[in-house]
Amino acid sequence: MPDTDWRPDILGDGYRRHEIDLGADPDGEGRISAVLVRREVRAREAVHGAVVYVHGFSDYFFQTELADFLAGQGLAFHGLDLRKCGRARRAGQTAHYVSDLALYDDELERALAIVAAAHPGLPVYLVAHSTGGLIVPLWLDRRRAAGQVAPVAGVVLNSPWFDLQAKPVQRGAVTQALRMLVRPFPRRRLKLGPSVYGETLHTSGTGEWEFDLAMKPLAGFPVTVGWLHAIRRGHARLHRGLDIGVPSLVLRSDRSHFSSRYTEVSDRADTVLDVRQIARWAGCLGGETSVAPIEGARHDVFLSLPRPRARAYAVLDAWLDRRRPAGAAVPEEAVAQHEE
Repeated sequence: MPDTDWRPDILGDGYRRHEIDLGADPDGEGRISAVLVRREVRAREAVHGAVVYVHGFSDYFFQTELADFLAGQGLAFHGLDLRKCGRARRAGQTAHYVSDLALYDDELERALAIVAAAHPGLPVYLVAHSTGGLIVPLWLDRRRAAGQVAPVAGVVLNSPWFDLQAKPVQRGAVTQALRMLVRPFPRRRLKLGPSVYGETLHTSGTGEWEFDLAMKPLAGFPVTVGWLHAIRRGHARLHRGLDIGVPSLVLRSDRSHFSSRYTEVSDRADTVLDVRQIARWAGCLGGETSVAPIEGARHDVFLSLPRPRARAYAVLDAWLDRRRPAGAAVPEEAVAQHEE
C-alpha cells in the first residue's frame, strides 16, 4: 500500500488530507504537491467502491454534500486538489498553471493507487468538473492506450470543458495567437470579461455555499497564455476522438447564459461554458456515454438551486445503480434527502 500520512483537513471533523509530493515543478515554480482529501467512512456505512473527485479551474474540493451523497451510495469518497490548486498551491506559484495537461497524470495515478490500495478489488469512479472534465478523459485515454483500465469502472463529468466558448473564427484566431505567444510569454495574463458565476454560488452573493475565497475567488484566477494553450491542445486531442475505456455520464445545464451582470437567469443556467459544445463533443469520449441535460442547472450542477440539484442527484443515482454490484443495497434515505 502506498505510504500515506493522513492529517486533519480544513473541512473539519470527518475529513483528512494527505499531501502527495510531486518533486520539482517541470514548469519551474519550485517544489510542487497535490493534496488528496478523504472523507472518513462512518459507522454503518457500507463500502462497495470508491470515488476520486477532480475539480475545475479556480476551484478546489469543498463539496461535502456531494461527498455525503456518494458515500450514501456505498462509495468511499476522495477529493483531489491538483498541483498549484486549492490546498496544494504554495507561495509564489501561479494558480493552476501547467504547460501540458499530461503533467497531471502523475498525481492522478498516485491518487488512484492510494485509493485502490485502501479498497482492494473494488471499483473506482472518477467524478470531474469543468476543466477537470477535460483533464480526466485525456488521462483515461492514455491509460487505456497503455493497457491500463482497472480499477477505474466509470467516469462522471459535470459540465466538462470540451471547447473554447466562442464562434469558430474567434476560436481559431485565439488558438493561433496562443501558439505565437506561448514561448515568449507563457505566464502573460489574458484580459477576459467579468463573470457572475462566483456571485451565484457564495453566501456573500446570492448563493448558499461557503468556500475559501483565497482558493476559489469570486472573479476567478487570471487565465495565462501557457495554461490556455495547454487547454486548447487538450481540446484538439479530444476532438480527434478518445477511447477512455469505461462508461461515462455527462451532466450539463440545459442552457447557457453569458452576462456581465447578475439576473435571475444567472442562477438557472451555465454562465461559464457553452452547453451546446458539451453536447456536441460528448461523443468523442468513446464507449458507452450517457448525456443528461439538467433543466435550470448552474455550471456546477451539484451547486445548483435545490430543484435542478435534486434532479442531478437522481440521474447520478440511476446511473450508479446500473453499475452497482449485485447485492449492494443503498439505503433509501441516501437518495430521498435530495429529492424535490
